[in-house]
Parts: sequence; C-alpha cells; structure tokens
Amino acid sequence: MRKTLSCAAAAISLTALTLTVPSLAQAEPATAATATAASSISWGTCSSQRLQAAGAQCAKVSVPLDWSKPSGTRIKLAISRIKHTVPASQYQGVMLVNPGGPGGSGLGLSVLGEYVPEYAGKNVGGAYDWIGFDPRGVGSSEPAVSCDDDYFGFNRPRYVPTTKAIETAWKGRTNSYTDDCDAKNGAILSHLTTIDSAKDMDAIRAALGVSQINYYGFSYGTYLGQVYATRYPTRVRRLVFDGTVDPRGVWYKANLAQDVAFDKNINTWFSWLASHDDHYHLGDTGPEVKALFYDTQEALYQNPVDGPEGKIGGSEWNDSFIYAGYYQSTWLDLAQVFAGYVNDNDVESLSNAFIDANGLGDDNGYAVYTGVQCTDTAWPKSWATWKADNDKIHAVAPFLTWGNAWYNEPCRHWPAPSRTLQPITSGNKAKLLMLSETDDAATPYPGSIEVRKRFPLAALVTTLGGTTHSNSLNGNACIDDTIARFLYNGSRPHRKAGNYSDKYCTAPPKPDPGAEARKSAPSKVDRLLKDAQKSALRF
Repeated sequence: MRKTLSCAAAAISLTALTLTVPSLAQAEPATAATATAASSISWGTCSSQRLQAAGAQCAKVSVPLDWSKPSGTRIKLAISRIKHTVPASQYQGVMLVNPGGPGGSGLGLSVLGEYVPEYAGKNVGGAYDWIGFDPRGVGSSEPAVSCDDDYFGFNRPRYVPTTKAIETAWKGRTNSYTDDCDAKNGAILSHLTTIDSAKDMDAIRAALGVSQINYYGFSYGTYLGQVYATRYPTRVRRLVFDGTVDPRGVWYKANLAQDVAFDKNINTWFSWLASHDDHYHLGDTGPEVKALFYDTQEALYQNPVDGPEGKIGGSEWNDSFIYAGYYQSTWLDLAQVFAGYVNDNDVESLSNAFIDANGLGDDNGYAVYTGVQCTDTAWPKSWATWKADNDKIHAVAPFLTWGNAWYNEPCRHWPAPSRTLQPITSGNKAKLLMLSETDDAATPYPGSIEVRKRFPLAALVTTLGGTTHSNSLNGNACIDDTIARFLYNGSRPHRKAGNYSDKYCTAPPKPDPGAEARKSAPSKVDRLLKDAQKSALRF
C-alpha cells in the first residue's frame, strides 16, 4: 500500500455514544446472530469537513483488545457511514472498505461510493451503505499506535550495507525504533494481527445489525478480505479485491517479490523519460537515464545537499521517487523533480517529493504496518539470511531492495510475539471480483492468479501493461463499468478454464509532458488512497 485528500487521515471527534459490541471471539454463528439482534450504533457528527460535506456520520465501536479475553480491556474502532440514497427496494446492504497498508486509515473511504459509475441507468454506489473504518491502532481508533514520529526524517545512512559501519548504523536506528514501540504502546502490540482485524470487522458487522457484509479491499485490504472470507464464509455477500496480496508470501517473501517488481517499473519509467528527452534532457535511452539516476544518488551520498527541512543524501534521493513505481499518475511530477534537480539544482522540489513520499511527522501508519506484519507470522531471525537474500536481489534489482529491507528489519526484533497465519482455504464460495494490472509492483500479478484459484466463484479482470497499484474507480471504463455491473447485480466476467485472467482491459496511454497533458491531475481515488496510506505504503 499518501497525498491530498486529508479527510482520510483526519481526526474524528464524535457527538455519538461509543457502542460496546458483545464478544465474538470464537465467531460462532449463534453468537453472531445474538449480537446482531441486540446491537445498534448511535451515530454522530464527523469532524472531517470532507465527510460532513458528503453526508457521513461517525461513531466508535468498542471491541476486546484481546479477543481471547472478551471481558478484558476494550479498545475503540473509529467508523464512518454514508447511507444509501436509493429506495429501500433497491438497497444492497453495507459495504466495508479498507485502503491497505497495513496501517492505512480507512475512515474517509466511506466516500468511495460516489466514484462508482452508474450501471443500466442506476445509481449503483448509492445502493449501499458505505462504511469506512480505522483498523485497530490506526488513526482515530483508540489507542493509536506510535513509536517515533521523527523516524522517517532526513539524514539517513546509506541503504546498501557495504561496510560494517553502515550495517551498525541501520541496526542502531531500527533497534531504537522497536525499543520506543515497546515503551510507548504496551499490550496492543500483541494484538494487531490481520486475524484481530478480521474479528473486528465482524464486530462492526454485528454492530451494524446485518447478517452479511459487502467488502471492497485495496492492496493489503485484499489479504484482510481473504482472511475474513475464510473465517466467516457465510457472512460475505460480494467482495471486490483491487491489487491482490499473494497469501503464499506473507510477509517476508512478499517483500522480496516487491523488490524485483519495483525495479522493473522504475526501469519502465526511465525508458519513458528517455522517450521525452527533448522535454527533460536526462538521456535519450533508458540505460542512459538509469545511469544518471544512480550516478546522482551516489553523488548525493558523497556530498549531501542542504534542503529546507534537512540534508538530502542518496537514500533520500531514492525514496523521493518511489511513487513512480506505484502510480503512473505521478510520472509527470516526479520527472519534473528529477530534471529540476539535475538540470537546475532545484533542491526544494526534491525535498518536497521526499516529504510527500514519507509522511513525515506521523509514524502511525508505519507503526501499525510493522505491528501487523511482524506479528502475523514469524520472520527470519538470522541477519545472515536477510543479508544473503537481499544482496542476491540487489545485484539485479537495486532500486528498492535494501531500502525495503531496512523498512522491514524491525520484524527481526519486534517487541511482540508472532502468531500463526490464517490459512486461506481453497474452495471459498464467496462472490469475488478481482482487479489487477500486469505490472503492479506492490502486489505482483501472480498473487491474483493464486487467489483466483482459491476462490472458485472469483473472476479476475487484468489491465495489460498497467504499472499502477490498486487502480480501480480511476476512470478506466473497462474496469470501472465491470465493478458497477458486479455491484449492481453480482455479475462477473465468465470464468475461463485454467489459471488465467477472465477479462483483459487496455492500460491508459502513458502520460505526455506537453502543456495540455500537464494540466490533468491524478484521479481523486488515486489521491484518496495515497493519503490513506501515509507512511504505510508497501501493500
């Protein structure tokens, strides 16, 4: 799984009462039915102006901190709702939304229904109650996890540990971070797993008074959806997964797979830059632009420059361009940053790009990201394993590899125990529409094929040649109309035999740096998701 629509991360103050949900720790059907019959939510006013303008209501739902101790300490989940606008006869139920991360704030995503196009002349988005929520530990949920808000600041060591001194410097940083996490957060660190969040989702379902939910998950949100559908197969109606996590790689191998995929995408961007050398003057071949990128990185390692907020070295340079591997909509702006620094010494724009990509001043998203990934399952404890695996991949895919390794290295010594993964069973009967792009780097395409195999009622729609992560409801009619049809009547593309996609769409054209093209901004859903995933943008 960072940008402009700040409603997704805005704090929520409520006039509503907090709802306490009966324990659903074992999630037995009889218990769930009792909770559904007995529960209701007192909705109040959201503090976010964006949510207010959209007609949203907000509340907080109380759930057990430890689902194995339902009478113990409680925590609160912040939720929002935008109610259906169609007549009762056309109402389709509730739709929970998760933006990914893990650690992304989903509170603002109750607005997502407004981006669903009409189908057969019907207001499809308006047929659902859209439910946004901040998962446990995130954003406006209580308590919110934080370890060190300055952790993602400037003045970083070199990423590739070619010397013992570099390795020691990074281990010092990551050990200090996990020590701070341990000191500042307490028991919640042991209860941040995806299984915990799936149980929380079922508590929200019960609190809403419904027997089934619909669900729209982006990126990591697709894994949360897989876990929920596996644990509660009778409680899901329709599922949409955009950018599907491969359950075989959770989480160490998944991060290694990302390294290779991101390198492919950044090289695609380099080739695109070369095709517009008359505009950017960075080189007229992909290899030439690539060489300039890494030469500039090394020069900044040797001689960091003073930016408005801190020193910019080679690590900051690298991270400033990470969005180019995620979203094609960022290519134009980041091309200006690259060319502006190399050709005109524009340090301020480079500094702003780094800040934009890292969510400085708030580590909540990253703290929950590590809390989930480090405890969902065991990570290798041996540094020799990490070093060997990442050195091998770095030799062929240098863009993300070591930066991503240090991003995740706290999982070697995370101050909470790892748990046992929820197996994602084959034969799940949920009605599922899956969306992917063949060159999505954050959730590589083979993961979508794998999950399709495990959900026999799933249909997979793939954008050929697309390099954007979680790109639905962003204006590609082939994708968006398929979603609208599915949400309208449950229809999915005909499932083909074998391990293939069931429908293919054409990727939008590569951006043109011409004057008119520069006026077109990234789509609103794209911006909404980036903002929701501040400092937690990996899945």
